[in-house]
Amino acid sequence: MRKAKDIVMALLMNEVANEVERAPVNGQGLDIRPTPREEMNLYPLDTFPYEYVGSKIQIRFEMPEFTAICPFSDFPDFATIRLEYVPFERCVELKSLKLYINSFREVKIFHEHVMNVILEDFIRACDPLSVEIEGDFNIRGNIKTTVRASYNRDK
Repeated sequence: MRKAKDIVMALLMNEVANEVERAPVNGQGLDIRPTPREEMNLYPLDTFPYEYVGSKIQIRFEMPEFTAICPFSDFPDFATIRLEYVPFERCVELKSLKLYINSFREVKIFHEHVMNVILEDFIRACDPLSVEIEGDFNIRGNIKTTVRASYNRDK
């Protein structure tokens, strides 16, 4: 009988451990639920052909009105997003970039993650030779956050 109880206890402990691993970890007891990638509903990035393939130019955008939702507090996060890239065969279309960036307004996402999402989507859309992105987030709670990410195409 003792052995059966030990097995049941082990199974219950294992189930509790699995639940703990899945739950967001934080010291404030908050339920942190970022928006899943498949539910972000981001506007697609459109592109057009770059007619001067082989001529390396740098294109730089500054988007000073970026907004997303902090998954921790549900308050808005504000940032200036800077993106600089060297096109290969495609350039990003500006209106779609504006709509894409604005579509983060209802997305719960951490600063560190949003820069990776934008970088991945930009690479997928444009296939640039290189891209650098920076999120310069407004001060919140006496902390200033800047997140940078980059990509260089293999030759």
